[in-house]
Parts: sequence; C-alpha cells; structure tokens
Amino acid sequence: MGSVTPKVSLLDTTLREGEQTPGVYFDVHIKVAIADLLNEIGLDIIEAGHPAVTDEIQHAVEEIAGRNLHARVGAHARSLKADVDLALECGVQFLGIFYCVAEERLTHHSKGLTQAVEQISQVISYAKALKPDLVVRYTPEDAVRSSFENVIFAASEAAHAGADVISIADTTGFMIPGTKHNLYDYVSRLKDELAKRSLSPRIAVHCHNDRGLALANALDGYRAGAEIIDASVMGLGERAGIVDLAILLAVLVNDFNARDDLRLNKLPELYHLVSKYSGLPIPVNFPVIGENAFTHCAGVHTQAALKNPLHYQSLDPSIVGRKSKIALDHMSGLSAVRYSLDQIGEENTDRAFALRILEKVKEVGQRGRTVDLTELKYIVRYLSEQS
Repeated sequence: MGSVTPKVSLLDTTLREGEQTPGVYFDVHIKVAIADLLNEIGLDIIEAGHPAVTDEIQHAVEEIAGRNLHARVGAHARSLKADVDLALECGVQFLGIFYCVAEERLTHHSKGLTQAVEQISQVISYAKALKPDLVVRYTPEDAVRSSFENVIFAASEAAHAGADVISIADTTGFMIPGTKHNLYDYVSRLKDELAKRSLSPRIAVHCHNDRGLALANALDGYRAGAEIIDASVMGLGERAGIVDLAILLAVLVNDFNARDDLRLNKLPELYHLVSKYSGLPIPVNFPVIGENAFTHCAGVHTQAALKNPLHYQSLDPSIVGRKSKIALDHMSGLSAVRYSLDQIGEENTDRAFALRILEKVKEVGQRGRTVDLTELKYIVRYLSEQS
C-alpha cells in the first residue's frame, strides 16, 4: 500500500485548465503577473498553457518560460510531435502529454491499444531526445474510468520511454472516497503494479469537481503516496472545475504539515488578481479566501470568538495573511457591538447607549445589509444627536 509522501509537489494549472472555464481568457501581461505570484508563493510547477491552441497562448507560454522562475514552467501537448515541437520552442522545462486509452475512445479514434501506446511512447522518446532534462508527464485521460489493464500498459510503456510522471486523471469527477471507486485504492494499486515492473515514476493526481469531491479525492490520492497534486485558483477549469489551490495549500500546510516553504500570505493577492481578470467573483462563503471565511456573525458565535476565535474556527486566518472579523447585522449581540465600538474609539460607551446602537444595527441588518465601521460611526453620531 502507498504511504504519505514527506513533501508533495504542487502544480498550478490556472493558466491552462483555468482558461478552459467558459469565457475566461487572460491577456499575456496578466498571465505573467499570475505566474509571478504563483512563483512567489512557492508552487513547484506552473502549467502555462497549450501552445498549439493559439498563437497568443504560445507567446504567453514563451514569455513565462523565459522569466527564469524558481518554479518549472510547463506546457500541455497532445501525443503529437508537432505539439512537442511548439512546446519546446517556448523553452518549457515540463511537458504534459495526454492520450486516453479507454476502449470507447480508442474505437472512436479507430486505433487499437498497441498502436495508441506506440504513438505515446514515440512522442515521449522524441521529447526526451530533444531535451534530456525535460520533465515529461504522461496522462491517460479519464484514467479512472478506463480499463485498468489499458492504463497500466500505457503507463508502463510511457515510463520505459522516459516519462518522469504518470498523472491519474479523474477527468469527470467520478471518484468518491469510501466507495469502490476511490482514489486512495487506485493510486496504491497503480504504484504497486508499476513497482512490480521495476518502475517508479512520480504519481500525480488531477481531480475534477463534478461531484464536489475534488479536494477529498486529491487528499485521498496524496495519502496513498501521490507526489504531485494539480490545482487552480478558484478551482477554475472545465465544467465544475478542479481542486482549489488555496484550500488545498491551507490543508496541506495546516493539517498534514506537508510543506513549510510556502508563502500563503500571498494567496489573497493572487485570488483578487485572478478574480478581477477572469470576470468571476470570489463567492463570499468560499473557504479560506472568501470575504466571510473568517467572519463571525451570530451573537453566541461572536461572543465566544472574541474570547478565542478558535471556538468557532478550525483554521487560523493568519496562515493566509488574514484576520478574523466580526459582522454587525440583525444577528449581532451586545458583545459584537462593544467590540466594534472599541475599533472606532468609542470604548467608553455606556451600556444603555450601546443597547440603542445594537437596536439600530439590528434594524439595518433586517434590510439585508451589514454595518461596517464607517456606518457604525454615522450611527453613533446620529443617535448622539437624538439624545
């Protein structure tokens, strides 16, 4: 069986998988800014795009690969020599080659398994011959719904041809922890079968979120010994997207002690950048990064949280450079109002006046708004004038 790796490598694919989100496209100067932030955070691999798709994407991949980042810059490619040539012209250090070996897809392409695997192996050998230090990943697309025998045959031959990484792609978000279709068992079985053949490529997991289980599946794979996990900012990607980067990093750092070299305090800046230029807002209740992720509202919650935020938080917001907040609305209690009054320099307010302020705050909250500190100052001034 597999075992947890001491240090997992992290691959961000916001600039490749993320651009497969309908309507999302980043101009080259924004892509460079995103890549720079990913590099600052400490990502190991930045998948910058699929150069064969458009000339603009090819140019962006070339620009990012030329920045001499600490992270490896990667490109995506079909199992075609022409795709490999374009990627290597961009100067990438990592190349992901994919080919599905599910029987239905092979039939669709009018190819037998042996013919398909020969093509995969030839393209990998070709890429390694052109650039021996290139890290090559082979992905049997939709691996988890394909015949395992087909996957292990293709993965073994890919490794023999020089593939450094085999990526298990849950392309449709099919896997469910705790069922017979789970990624822990799949990763363990694949590693064992490769080991029997004296092969030890690194194993990556690429999990889609169609059932809302991408993160759970990725962690299942990691626990079984996967060495690389794919993610994207806001979980951007095809359909329901993939594993969200910030949530993944927070869990790996806080709960698995998997990395101590990441600058998670840069995540809010990265997320605001991607959100602005993707045109997609960050949901307020989004874990780790959402506006309300560390905001306490209900009276009982705020009273306890003011004494110790961990009464109602399992994650310290400082891990991502944030602080706990108290919201003022119709659910607020006196302790929340007093805390907020202290924040605006009104710490000497007597109880009777504080209760009047609370009444006004609740009145505003019942209209579906929260009272921020600026509005609280206006409320204090207004009620003072009414006394």
